Amino acid sequence: MATFAIMASGSGSNAQILINWVQAGKIQGDLACVVCDKPGAKVIERAEEAGVPVLVYSPKEFADKAAYEAQLVSDLHARGVEYVVLAGYMRICGPTFLAAYAGKAINLHPSLLPMFPGKDAIGDAHAAGVKYTGVTVHFIDEGVDTGPIIRQETVWIAPEDTRETLAEKIHAVEHRLLPEVTAALLNGTIKHEKN
Repeated sequence: MATFAIMASGSGSNAQILINWVQAGKIQGDLACVVCDKPGAKVIERAEEAGVPVLVYSPKEFADKAAYEAQLVSDLHARGVEYVVLAGYMRICGPTFLAAYAGKAINLHPSLLPMFPGKDAIGDAHAAGVKYTGVTVHFIDEGVDTGPIIRQETVWIAPEDTRETLAEKIHAVEHRLLPEVTAALLNGTIKHEKN
């Protein structure tokens, strides 16, 4: 059974879904830990309540990004982590992390990439007045939301949708798509072309 970690920065609703799927046996994987780069974030409380070990970092306390990622990679390797799932992790992964986990780390993004990359994809889509957006799960690379796409699903935007109602629609898709892709990654159904 593959060992994985979840990385998140905020409320952790997607991390919670992944934890639930693991505990229900719907993801055949060993969840080693949840990583959070924001002390005090709600995801820490969620993980602790579920009995999942948590690694909390303050990246600004490290000399630079490489030093932070070297510590992170060392801690993940110490726990036997083979795969990493980014579920609302709001930091761009650098070369130190990618050297260890390229092709074995996936990210969830709330748009149909390459449309609306970046940190406010839901707000950007709503403001643009487009008729649809969506959800993407992709392998990470050195860019901002540029890695190879694994799965996408369209979310239609109704004329009456507010940013909040659009976010609810997107989160509903995220909460199904991310665990499905995670399960497939861990059981070997999905592989990066380089692996």
